[in-house]
Amino acid sequence: MKVAAEYAKRITPRILEDLKNAEDLSESKAKKVIEQTAEEYEKAKVSPGECVGIIAAESIGEPGTQMTLNTFHFAGVSEMNVTMGLPRIIEILDGRKGIKTPMMEIYLKQKLEGEKVKEIALKLKETLLGAIVEEFNMDIAELRIELLLREAKLNILGLNAPAIANTIKKSIKNISATKNDNNSIIIKLEGKNSSINELYKLKEALKTVFISGIKGVREVLPVKRKEEFIIITAGSNLGEIMALDFVDTTRTISNDVFEVYGVLGIEAARQLIIDELMKVMENQGLNVDLRHIMLVADTMCMNGDIQGITRYGVVSEKSSALARASFETPIKHIMSAALSGERDELNSVVENVMLNQPVPVGTGLPGLITEIRK
Repeated sequence: MKVAAEYAKRITPRILEDLKNAEDLSESKAKKVIEQTAEEYEKAKVSPGECVGIIAAESIGEPGTQMTLNTFHFAGVSEMNVTMGLPRIIEILDGRKGIKTPMMEIYLKQKLEGEKVKEIALKLKETLLGAIVEEFNMDIAELRIELLLREAKLNILGLNAPAIANTIKKSIKNISATKNDNNSIIIKLEGKNSSINELYKLKEALKTVFISGIKGVREVLPVKRKEEFIIITAGSNLGEIMALDFVDTTRTISNDVFEVYGVLGIEAARQLIIDELMKVMENQGLNVDLRHIMLVADTMCMNGDIQGITRYGVVSEKSSALARASFETPIKHIMSAALSGERDELNSVVENVMLNQPVPVGTGLPGLITEIRK
């Protein structure tokens, strides 16, 4: 379809692109379609004075009540849980730092075959000593522990016994670690406090010694997406993953908003909030306009920091004492406002609703003051 140049100012580039890709129509029909599109687009624009906050709240809140409380599992990997539905929405909007199921989608620079991707994925996975030891044999008389290593696991990860013994020595104090003849490691307690009790504590501590991989990446799963393989992880460490030379840093992302903020900045965090909220909405089959989600993301990120929509975040910064009191802990807010002699100008929505007054709603609605001639 040929799009007339005169409409370029009336319609956004994205809609124009969609119109260009539409089926070829005759010139008169094409003009009619473009004209109708331009009219619809004008109607969809927000008028000055539109109460966008309330509309966004209703548009997200109403479908939100129909959401299910569910957790999604990846097939074949029981540890790969994904928090979805209402719990995920609450997690994002509350601005929680410790999310239940942190995940990453790692894209690779080169398009590799499945086996090669699987190999890379296994090297990224966090490996603790407990996962590569077949048996922990305790010798109480000598106060020592013999670790029988899994050879097959060592070969996959490209590790050897001397390197592991070295790592153990660096991780735990007051012990000696030496390689034995039959691919095992002898760990012995040293120092004055050597006792059977200390030996049992040492055994438990050994299981959690970090050996290789990326810290925090508990599970890995290579998945084919369109023409390429990507690696989905349970657990997240975006900073370290981004530093690897084979990772495509322009597309790799974590679902942890605060981690993305720390590594890539506030703009990336805002975009992630939008993407994650839209993903949950679409997954639930709900139709919420992107602009409402964008308004929420802007509100959370407008100070250059991430603030949850809670009494400690966005609500705490409201200038109105009554608006703060309407959310949670009303007595605390009213008492503190009374003690400091705070004055409420009643220039927002909540406080006027509380006092049964007309609500001064409107975005960018100008107030005109004119001087009347006598």
